[in-house]
Amino acid sequence: MKQRPISLLFVLSLLLVFGLLTACQPSVSAPPPRVALTFMAGYKPQANLPFVGVYVAKEKGYFDAEGLDVTIEHSPGQGQHLQLLAAGKIQVTTQDAAVLLQRRADPGLPLVAIALIGQRGQQAFAALKDSGMVTPKDWEGHLVGYKGTPPPDLFALLNAAGADVNKVNLVNVGFDPRLLVEGKVDVYPLFKSNEPFLLRSWGYEITLWDAADYGVPTLGLTYVTSESYLQDHPEVLARFLRAALRGIDDAAQHPDEAVQTVLKYTGPETNPDHMRYMLETELKDAQSDVTREHGWGWQTQEQWQALADMLHRYEVLPTTEVSGAFTTRILELAKSR
Repeated sequence: MKQRPISLLFVLSLLLVFGLLTACQPSVSAPPPRVALTFMAGYKPQANLPFVGVYVAKEKGYFDAEGLDVTIEHSPGQGQHLQLLAAGKIQVTTQDAAVLLQRRADPGLPLVAIALIGQRGQQAFAALKDSGMVTPKDWEGHLVGYKGTPPPDLFALLNAAGADVNKVNLVNVGFDPRLLVEGKVDVYPLFKSNEPFLLRSWGYEITLWDAADYGVPTLGLTYVTSESYLQDHPEVLARFLRAALRGIDDAAQHPDEAVQTVLKYTGPETNPDHMRYMLETELKDAQSDVTREHGWGWQTQEQWQALADMLHRYEVLPTTEVSGAFTTRILELAKSR
């Protein structure tokens, strides 16, 4: 029996149907290309919130999901992490916002904050409860400590409380809170997430003064990159930030797990209750009206400008210019997926 030839119209119809069926299949996006990146925490291993975000992201595979091979290192101190960042040896680190502005001004390091984790400053001032001091006005006639050089928020706090700075005896106390309990200083400068735990664990009740509570603009730790890496690798930074902020959110939801992750870096000799106190304190200070609207790590021109204006007023910053010191571009890219 003779076969009937297949018409061209029939073939074209089959091809059209096949094309439509193929187009309807769900597309599978290729995983992002793997990129190596080194994060250096700006201090020794501990539960500073930006550190925790990276620790958790590494532990739970959030960096892997973003196609990143992240190496975690810790700064040996004395600002080497900023020098290494500027030299391109590391890609992301952490830095206090006020210090970032100062280091951009002098010696001109090309630092850019890609996320503001500490929505309030890290430092406060403490006195023993039985000192009877209630406000910074009561510091007049007393020994008030500072570390290194008197910080501008100290003067701003005294001014906001109506205290006469000329009646306050300022003294350099270094980094030993035992000076407070030994009576060698009446007011001690401390990091809110650290020394209060130590002082209370020694059996002392303390009064804390936070400059932000008196309307002084203060900001805390940031994730920082260099100007050149920001220009050349914005998508890589977005992937890093997306994973790290996911790590912070995870730590907020599961603090006990986060503390156990921190202990893998600090070593088992570290007091887990101390790390839990540090984490909870910094989680609280990482939240503001800005983050409640936009999410963890958000930052605004108004925040940075207010800080720069305060620093300039007390002559620790030569300019009030904040252009280039921070960017929301990476935050926006991180949220866009």
